[in-house]
Amino acid sequence: MTDLAKTQDLPPVLRPVGLAVIVGLLTAVKLFAAGNAHFVEDEAYYRLWGLYPALSYYDHPPMIGWWISAGQAVFGDTLFAVRAMVIVSGVIGSLVLWRTAAILFDRRVAGWAVLFLNASLLVGIGGILATPDAPSVFFWGLSLWALAELSVSRNANWWLLAGLMAGCGLLSKYSVLFLGAGIVLWLCWVPEARRWWRSWQLWAGGLIALFCFSPVLYWNHAHEWASFYKQFGRAGNGGYTAKYIFEFLGALIGLINPLIAIPAIFGAVGLFGALRKRQSAASLVLLTTLPFFVYLLYHALHARVQANWPAPLFPAFAMMAAVFVASLPQGRSVWRGIACGGVVLGLLLSVLLQIHAVWPLTGQFARKDPTFQLRGWSEIGRKLEEIAARENAAFVATTSYGLNGQLDFLLKDRLPVFQLTERIRYLMQPAPEETLFANPGLYVAEGRRDKAGELEKSFAVVEKIAELERTVKGVRLEDLVVYRVEDRIGPVFEPIRYR
Repeated sequence: MTDLAKTQDLPPVLRPVGLAVIVGLLTAVKLFAAGNAHFVEDEAYYRLWGLYPALSYYDHPPMIGWWISAGQAVFGDTLFAVRAMVIVSGVIGSLVLWRTAAILFDRRVAGWAVLFLNASLLVGIGGILATPDAPSVFFWGLSLWALAELSVSRNANWWLLAGLMAGCGLLSKYSVLFLGAGIVLWLCWVPEARRWWRSWQLWAGGLIALFCFSPVLYWNHAHEWASFYKQFGRAGNGGYTAKYIFEFLGALIGLINPLIAIPAIFGAVGLFGALRKRQSAASLVLLTTLPFFVYLLYHALHARVQANWPAPLFPAFAMMAAVFVASLPQGRSVWRGIACGGVVLGLLLSVLLQIHAVWPLTGQFARKDPTFQLRGWSEIGRKLEEIAARENAAFVATTSYGLNGQLDFLLKDRLPVFQLTERIRYLMQPAPEETLFANPGLYVAEGRRDKAGELEKSFAVVEKIAELERTVKGVRLEDLVVYRVEDRIGPVFEPIRYR
């Protein structure tokens, strides 16, 4: 399995040209969806990060904000600009995965790995979303590639690139810290890897990673370590419960793609056999994955694991499935048929749901449709503009970060939009002029999150003037309530709370 399989011995779909065609077609569909499907809530919020680049932010490190800012610099403040770098990273990520699997195993494994990654539902369907998961997956994959090159070439200079990529990963999401733990495990477990402890390049790579992460450290130091308290404070909170563990595992299998997840499990079992023999390739894939996966299992014994959290592990999962399928005997095989079915099913679902994100095929699933956050916003924006003009409103206030992001995009260049609560999220934005709130304004909230009563401490007049319904194909998704606010009598914004 260590010798490269000859390209001409591979089925056409596993050859570089065949893979390029498949990834290219899937990317074309993603480009269409990226420019035409509305934002989900988190993307709308991160769009503001792009408009106001900073050293770091309350919720996450800054990389996704920097990516969005780069897209906006080229394409303007548009849907496509926010997602442009994410699409590019998906293409490069597939190429890097192919190279990683090819040098650790062989080209057959590499071809299957690329197919499995792109056919996973999280990547195939969610591969346009501009969230911190996109750069964290990308730089985790690049770090693994640099380590693979190091393992094969034994050129210590690869540690410098590995440190740079890991540092960029830390600028993307804190979960990349677990990659560092995995690298240490690999250095300790594999006898031939222990030699690197004596290499200055290893330590220099670590310093490069730390230097890359320094903007986040500085930001947290300047803001009472607020982001660290938010993210690390929830680790292991609460007592033990089995309530979430099966939910986590079920969601993980579903997002990998069930027909691919089963070969991945068998592939992991096979690699564990090689791990016991301390083989470098198997150890590198498994040990860089293990710490984060164990943490997610531990977290699931206390609280819910969000479906997107395991995203950085998906390239490794794809390689595990590929190792199993590539090891099957030539000819007909039930497992190879299952794997092929998983690829076809995953790619078809990906294309179908990307199209569905732009042109809804049905609205009957309402909020059970995973694309419901994208729906009905253009009409909401048009109606709010009409109401604002009628009421002579000078600003729009919200109390939800997701709605705030959506309305800021819909009303850009027309009305300023501010979230009155959770002000720590907006430290990167310049504070509005106090004179702005001497004018009438609007308060908009989702019906289920209406906090109009709290605004009575800030405005003498808080009057409900409209209810708007967000719909898809005539099916109700949620109600938005609109209030007229005027005659300020107290502070408008909540004080900034760091903890």
